[in-house]
This record gives sequence, C-alpha cells and structure tokens, in this order.
Amino acid sequence: MAPSTGAQIIARSLRDLGVTVIFGIVGIPVVDIAEEAINLGIKFIGFRNEQAAGYAASAYGYLTGRPGVCLVVGGPGVLHAIPGLGNSSINAFPLLLLGGSAETHLISKGAFQELDAISLLTPHTKLALRPSSLETIPEALQSAYRHAWYGRPGPSFIDLPADIIQGHLPSTNDRPTITTLIPPPPKPSADEPILFKAAQLLKTARAPLIVIGKGTAYARASKAIHTLISRCKIPFLPTPMGKGVLPDSHPLNTASARSTALKEADVVLLLGARLNWILHFGSPPKWSPNAKFIQVDIAAEELGKNNDDGISIQADISTFIPQLLSHLQNWSYLPSASPYTSHLLAAKEKNLAAAAQKAADKSLPMTHSAALAAIERTLSSLSPPDEGNIVYVSEGANTMDLARSIFPVSHPRLRLDAGTHATMGVGMGYAIAAHIAYNGLGSQPGEATVGVGGVDADKSGRKKVVCLEGDSAFGFSGMEVETMARYNMDILIFVINNGGVYHGDADNECEWTELQRSTLGGTPSSSSSEAAKKNQGLRSTSLGFQTRYQDLATMVGGLALEARTPQQVEDATREGYKSESVCVVNVIVGKGDGGKLEFRWQASSAKTPTASVEKGREKGKGGRGAKL
Repeated sequence: MAPSTGAQIIARSLRDLGVTVIFGIVGIPVVDIAEEAINLGIKFIGFRNEQAAGYAASAYGYLTGRPGVCLVVGGPGVLHAIPGLGNSSINAFPLLLLGGSAETHLISKGAFQELDAISLLTPHTKLALRPSSLETIPEALQSAYRHAWYGRPGPSFIDLPADIIQGHLPSTNDRPTITTLIPPPPKPSADEPILFKAAQLLKTARAPLIVIGKGTAYARASKAIHTLISRCKIPFLPTPMGKGVLPDSHPLNTASARSTALKEADVVLLLGARLNWILHFGSPPKWSPNAKFIQVDIAAEELGKNNDDGISIQADISTFIPQLLSHLQNWSYLPSASPYTSHLLAAKEKNLAAAAQKAADKSLPMTHSAALAAIERTLSSLSPPDEGNIVYVSEGANTMDLARSIFPVSHPRLRLDAGTHATMGVGMGYAIAAHIAYNGLGSQPGEATVGVGGVDADKSGRKKVVCLEGDSAFGFSGMEVETMARYNMDILIFVINNGGVYHGDADNECEWTELQRSTLGGTPSSSSSEAAKKNQGLRSTSLGFQTRYQDLATMVGGLALEARTPQQVEDATREGYKSESVCVVNVIVGKGDGGKLEFRWQASSAKTPTASVEKGREKGKGGRGAKL
C-alpha cells in the first residue's frame, strides 16, 4: 500500500536510502515517524537523553561508513541533540539529524516547542532544510543524506513540522517520487605532478614517519596502508582512533616512542589526520623545525592548514596509496641511513619499562595504571587482541590517556574515544552504537551475527563492547545503562572511580566527610585534614566519595561488581566478560595528588610564555581528555 501520511513517506524514504536503525527519543509528533519506521523493519533505539543519542548516531556513521540517523522532538530535543552535531562535524562522522518542529502556520506565534532550528543549525551543518510539502520529503531526505556522506563527512539536518509529519496526501495521483539508494561517495585521486613531488620528498627522507589517523579507518584503507608500510619499511604513528589500522604489535609502530618520533622526523606523511592540537599543529618544540609534511585529505578546505611549507594533496586515502606506490616503485627506507631508528628503539624500551613498572604497582588504593593493567591482562587472556573480538570505548582524562597505550588493538575501528573535541559523555552512546553496528539486536553471546549496519563481525560472530570510563565521564550519560539493558546488550563497563574530575579529594570517608562539612559551613573536627581546617572544603573537581556506580546495573537487572585490588579487578573482569547482561564494575582507585591542571601540550608549546612543571600521570594531570 502506498504511503499516505508524512510519517509514512519519511519512514519509507529512510528505508529506501538503506537506513536500518534510528537512534533517538520520541515525542509528539515524531513518534509517528518512529512507529512507521518500526513497521517497515527499521530498528529504533530509544535513549534517555538526546545528547547520547546524537553521539551514538555519529559513531554509528563512523563504524558503518554510512550516515547514522538520529530522530528527536523539536525545541529542546533539537537543542539537546546539538552536541551530536558538533561531534559529527569535528570528527568528520556522517550524521543525519531529523527534528520535529511546530506547525508551519503557527510559526512566530509562540507555538509548542517552537524553535527556528534552520537558522540555528545552518552554520553548524553541511545542509539544513525543511521540506515544503509532503511531495518534497523524499528529495529533501535524499539530499541531506548525500550531503552528510559525500566529501568530508559531517552532519545534515532536516526540520519536520508537525503538519508535514501528520499531513495526508490529497489523492492517490499525487504520490511523491520513490527515494533511490545513493551510491557510495566517489573516491578522488591525486594529481600526478604532485604525486611525483611527494614521492621524491619521501625518497630524500633520513627520518620518515607516517601518521595514521582515524580517517584511514573510516576510509577502509587498512589493506593499502599495510602494503605501503610492508613495502617501504617506514615507521608509523597511529593517532588514538587510528590504532588498529595496523596492529599495535607491528615492529614499525612508534606509539611507545611518540615524542622521539615527532622530534626527529624530517618528512611526515599524514594520512587521515590533521595538524591540529592533537598533533601539536606540526610545530616546534614537539616537532623538528625542519620537518616537512605531506598532507593527504579528502577535504579541500583542510589542505595547507598549519602546513604552509609542505605538500597538500586532495585525495581519498584508499586511491592515493596505490598511486604513491607506483611512483615509489621499489624504493624502501634504509634505517642504516640515520640514527633515527636506534633512537626510536631506545625510547620504546625505556617507555615500555616505565609503563610496566607503573602497572606492577602493588599499593592500595590502586593507581589508575595498576587497575587498567589488571583489566587488560584478563581481557587479553580471554580474547587475544589479534582475534579482534573486543571493541574498546574510552573516555576520562586519566583513564583515556592511560588506556590508549595499555590496551592493544590489532584491527581498525575497534577503539573509540573522546575524539578531536575531547568530548566527555560520548562513552555510553558510542558503546550502544558499536554493539548495534557489530552485533545487531536480538542475538545472544556466541551467536554468529552481522551488525544491522553491515559491519561484518569477525569469524567468531560477535564482539564484546568494553567501556573504560572515568567516574566524571560516566556521569554524563550513565542512565544509558538502562538503554543497554532494555535492548539486552551485554556491554561491560568499568568505572575507574577516584572521586573527582582528574583527581579526588580524599582516600578515606572520614576525611571526605570533614571536607564536605567545611563546604556546607560546618566546623571541622580536631581530626580534620588541613584542607578542612583551613575551611577550604571540597574542591571544584570533587565528586562523591566512592559512589556506588555499579548499582545502576542492579537497578536494571544487570550485573553489579566492585573491585578494590588487582585480584578483584581480574575476577570482576572475567565475570563481567562472560555476563550475558550489561555489567558495571566499580573500580576504586586512589584519589591521586592534585597538581596544577593544564594540558601538557600547552605547557610545552613554543608559543606559551610560561610553562609549569608537568605532573605525572598518577598525579591528576591533564584536562578533559588531555593528551589525546
């Protein structure tokens, strides 16, 4: 039967575009769209907050390589979804946001949840539009979907007034055209003259480096990258979400010698990465002042940014690499031509030894490093990294910083973190997106499954999604544990609980209570800490003392665990990994010592007039997502 209402036309158009899952929160009038989509076989994942739904849809777009779709109500629903748009834009994740709005004849009259979303979102999306009639719905959706997907991926927005959603076509003779499936985006290739120039520059390098960003993972270019590295023997550095494009265990991986690689590299090939704050803008003192950059990006507007003296190439990575190899022919880097390689090896050995020493710390309360190392040991014994059966989602300043190097990844798109905006709160949405992308809905652990979005699961059939959350980061979207339980997602969540943002205030409850008393205006007792006696109270970074985050799992029928020692962490990890329901493990670690809070890259920047003493990892350094 042909669709007759706006909601039916929207749902059918989404289905015809290949959409198989929608993330969001419904209300009047967009609930009609969700129900019609469900009737057509599209899965709808209902969240507890539009912010998490937007994050999930954007991550789903990254994981599947097609735009994720998010559906929200108008007014406050659209406002709450804006973080997802920002996340999509800054990270180049394809996202289509559908938002309800007031009836068109009530605009400017103070209608229910009235908001001029088109004006608000036009500067922050690749396309923002409103269909003028029911007949134009398919064309509008197709255009917005293509804009989100083609070129540099990003967000698009469709404003859907209530009278469009609830409207009826006047007659069977005025049916809208059928929406057609959009072909994958074209893959531009590089111009031959500039390819020749890039190849010649690489051949002259005494200390070459290839930086592998998350754009290479999105481009499905891992096979081409593997061929390039294997043939040319060039050391490489993955960015946090570029990990796994090549295995972390690869002998040419310089991640554990990052500072040395940046400082000594003289020719740098950037693949799917930008010279932004994460890579220190390509500037001294982190980089050599003589370093030359070959920048490859699909987006023309990115070319030349922080790379005035280098080579900028607009191309898709998967087409660029074979072109480059044809120009390099049989050339490969000779490590003997420079002390660069020996310096990298020495730095690796030194840094790995230091990390191992921190991981072996037996003190209680545990350090972040000791707790995370216990989780990694257990997970690797249950599922070796080479098998690619675990997806890691990580956020939180200390937790994310350390987890990046502690947890090895051997396959692309198996590590998600706070990304270019260092956004806290993405974790729960990302985890749900990963579960849907890889496992779909309705499968049980051990069943062979292909994700709804067409992401092929590995040979064993499913992937375990593991979240490594700082306690502050977890607080942004912790209620999505209920969403996971509702859809029977066996996601394993570790909350690394130090009782604060960056660092806590106390390692014992009495001390914390005295600080709280001081904050509330009470008189400190004679046994109070110096901070309490000085009437300083709880700091701005303080959270509750050893909050029982695991009780969220109990609330929804999941598995709740707590761990205070490395052995308890190992036991909880093993039990949580095997759980068939959502599991929250509350990992109690030490508060850390409160040093000056700042980004380490800022402290070492040549453009910063002064630089304070850098604090150690276990001493609360960093910012929200510091050192990505």
